[in-house]
Amino acid sequence: MTRPNILLVVADDHAANAVGCYGGPHAVTPRIDSLAAEGMRFTACSCTNSLCAPSRATILTGTYNHVNGVTTLSTEFDARQPGFPGLLRDFGYRTALIGKWHLGHGGVHDPQGFDHWEVLPDQGDYHDPTFLTMDGGSHVRPGYATDLITDLSLEWLDSVENSGDPWCLLVQHKAPHRPWEPAPRHADLTFESAGRAPETFFDDYAGRASAAREARMRVGRDLNREDLKTDPPDGVDAARYARWALDRYLTDYLRCVVAMDEGIGRLLDRLAETGQAEDTVVVYTSDQGFFLGEHGWYDKRFMYAESLQMPLLVRYPRMVAPRSVSDALVLNVDFAQTLLELAGVPTLDRMQGRSMVPLLRGASAADAGWRESAYYRYWEHLDGCHRVAAHRGVRTRDRKLVHYYGSGCGQPGASAEEIDEEWELFDLERDPRELDSVADDPAYAPDLNRLRAELDAVATSLGDTVPTTTKETT
Repeated sequence: MTRPNILLVVADDHAANAVGCYGGPHAVTPRIDSLAAEGMRFTACSCTNSLCAPSRATILTGTYNHVNGVTTLSTEFDARQPGFPGLLRDFGYRTALIGKWHLGHGGVHDPQGFDHWEVLPDQGDYHDPTFLTMDGGSHVRPGYATDLITDLSLEWLDSVENSGDPWCLLVQHKAPHRPWEPAPRHADLTFESAGRAPETFFDDYAGRASAAREARMRVGRDLNREDLKTDPPDGVDAARYARWALDRYLTDYLRCVVAMDEGIGRLLDRLAETGQAEDTVVVYTSDQGFFLGEHGWYDKRFMYAESLQMPLLVRYPRMVAPRSVSDALVLNVDFAQTLLELAGVPTLDRMQGRSMVPLLRGASAADAGWRESAYYRYWEHLDGCHRVAAHRGVRTRDRKLVHYYGSGCGQPGASAEEIDEEWELFDLERDPRELDSVADDPAYAPDLNRLRAELDAVATSLGDTVPTTTKETT
């Protein structure tokens, strides 16, 4: 069988609720949605750490962050460690990375395993951005970053079209990352959905651990003038201001998404025009989820649903049935092994995920013997901006356990500041919005004990070193 080409598109902070095919309130992605119509939509894909750099390191290496070393935004990536692009290249693939890297620059931190790369420094700029190149140089490209990333990607595809070799292209967008600066052509776009506050927008955090109350990422309090682009109206109360800020924030966020959707459409059109669509695996995802006003928040970091869930769409006509759906608990740590198996390339023992190929072929989670719980760990304890406490947890289909483990247990990226250890347990069937923890409810003590044991067992199996916490609750 012909080895497939691979097009992996990774957005930055694109919430599933802003991908139309996921049924959320913001349906602004017709070209991305076409991948679900022509392929598979994963409804329970999660990140293992809801932060940009750690998630990207996990996607590349197929390892959790305690293995790949990128636990926080300040821990740089040693790109000499093996990742799936380099393994593909060793087996005859042409490989390229265009767009956001965000894993450090210089020497061992530069992208490796690619025949070509052209990346934004750090977060990069939305307008007239600088790109770094693999020859050590840099250049400024006039225009809008999303469009330019698409242009550069198309240029590289043109360069390898007649090579006869399979290719793997990583298109990694800056959008829709904060501060959500739209393309000039979209400056006047409006969206009715941007003005509709989610049901949990005025959450008082009463049913959660103190970490939820202490986090500093509330739409009505913590967005700044750079985010909102203008001064607030005079004489409004706190609730009206919060609604005004939400509309400002979401309007620009969705404008950024629209430009990205247009660029992805251009890539899909090129595959069709050149006759490569049938033999190309197209994957669309984001590096994590994002709060679009749910619980009153923007940003991510928490293990709550909107932050944890990643959109994941896979189109591969030679294998994947149109309009197929999988509810398996897949993770970003699974991506590397999946792409390698699709390419017929051996994986590495250090990789800690699982290949999703059986699921792509149509197997149910049960038939595939898929995992029944998913492990999560957020390491960046009480950073100076968002003030989210370090935590870890495990999610099953109907329960979620979250452990805020105090001062960080001495792990890299932990603050010296102390907080009390806290637990949250959510009954996802009864409380899908995760508003009321039942960790202290005696009726749920068996669930709490079972999931504490599961959390420790999974962490141990993965080699993570957070101290065990198997003391039972009665």
